[in-house]
Parts: sequence; C-alpha cells; structure tokens
Amino acid sequence: MVREDGKRNFVLREENGTESSVFSGSMPRQAALKAARRLDPVDSEDKAREQATEIRLREKGTDKVHIFDAWAWVDDAPDDKPDWMEGDITKGNVSKQGIEHLEE
Repeated sequence: MVREDGKRNFVLREENGTESSVFSGSMPRQAALKAARRLDPVDSEDKAREQATEIRLREKGTDKVHIFDAWAWVDDAPDDKPDWMEGDITKGNVSKQGIEHLEE
C-alpha cells in the first residue's frame, strides 16, 4: 500500500513467520538498507559481505516478500560530521535475491 507521500511500508519477517520492525521507503531496497544497518556490524566491508545475513521484508497490504542478503560494518564518520555524531558509524548494504509470494 502506497502512502500519501509515495512511500511504502515493509515489515521485517523472521524465519518462523513472525513479523517485527516496520521500515518505510519508496522502493524495497531503501527499506532493506535501513534494516541492514540494524545488523551486528563487523570491522570492515569485506568481512561483512562474507557474513551476509538473509533478510525478508513483506510489503504491507500485499503477499510479496522481498528477499535480500544484507551486511553491516563499522566505518569512520565523515570529516564534516556534526558535533553530536560519534567517531564511528554503521554502514549497511544489500543485494536482492528475489521475491516470494505468501500462500496464507
């Protein structure tokens, strides 16, 4: 279901079928990137990519489940960071694996 501002809501789906956090984005990848940043980060992108985790996002109002491999790593904050920002930040990336349709 598309919201008035053009964004869609996606629910993080666990392996057992339970659904928890909601992420919004205009595209499924945008929501998946937000979900990826919540993973436990490792110290480099190369290591993180090797330890990719599968995440499943169900688009609210539909039976579509978007499947991604996701990984997160810790990186230095940019030089022009605001004063309140800490020295390290968590970055994430995803790779789409496909779409499944629920049969519930």
